[in-house]
Amino acid sequence: MKSILLPVDQNEQMPAALETARLLANKFGATVEGVALRPAFAEIVAPDPIVAVTIPPADWNETEFVRSIRLVFDAFAAKNSGDPRNTARFRWRGGAAIEDGTLGSLGRVHDITVLGRPGGRGARMTALEAALFDSGRPVLMAPPAPPATFGETVLIHWNASTETARCMLFALPLLKQARRVSFIAVEGAIVPGPSIKEAVGYLEAHGISATDKTVTGRGVRPGEAILAEAAALGADLLIKGAYTQSRLRQMIFGGATSQILAAAELPVFFAH
Repeated sequence: MKSILLPVDQNEQMPAALETARLLANKFGATVEGVALRPAFAEIVAPDPIVAVTIPPADWNETEFVRSIRLVFDAFAAKNSGDPRNTARFRWRGGAAIEDGTLGSLGRVHDITVLGRPGGRGARMTALEAALFDSGRPVLMAPPAPPATFGETVLIHWNASTETARCMLFALPLLKQARRVSFIAVEGAIVPGPSIKEAVGYLEAHGISATDKTVTGRGVRPGEAILAEAAALGADLLIKGAYTQSRLRQMIFGGATSQILAAAELPVFFAH
């Protein structure tokens, strides 16, 4: 992982996203490329034909917004560049701020996109989903508070899905550096496919030792069971295939991805 995309905006969880991106970059001597992410403006939809037009407020100043966002990024980069233990590099992508829809396509020429946890005064769900569904690359979701460590104790949620298999493949460079790797499966939340023991064997073929655990799904939602196990292990990274169920089904009935998006207090490595 050598190229990390970091959308920068004015949400209150930006310090955590900056630090999470730095910790990831520090593991690989990677470059964190910052880009200004434009706020979500109101849309006016006109029929015949149906066209959505984004209308910024009358006092919107694009140049000033990008300047203020870059100051935040540059200050963080300067603070960390003097530390000899820090191998992360920082670069600002010039030009105008990008919108959520552009974020996904830009992510295709980066190894991973780092965003804060959506909700409240954090990152926007539309930005995270654009990166997740349109980039073809993984997304690292930063927790609300800057993590002290990253990728030393890793928990993988195994549900035998295509999304989880793809996520594990993307995460192999991190898993090879981890001190401890564990799997968790939740009964009743597993699709037809390879067993958790076979998943352990896959990592062993790559020289990675892992333990596994299957927990009952009775009386607790899958996402809660996964996060509880992460807390019990002291995990500082969760690997999770995203949206094994459709987004619509998750919105109506809930699902592990939605529950983790709402409540995770540790970095989460997602892929769809």
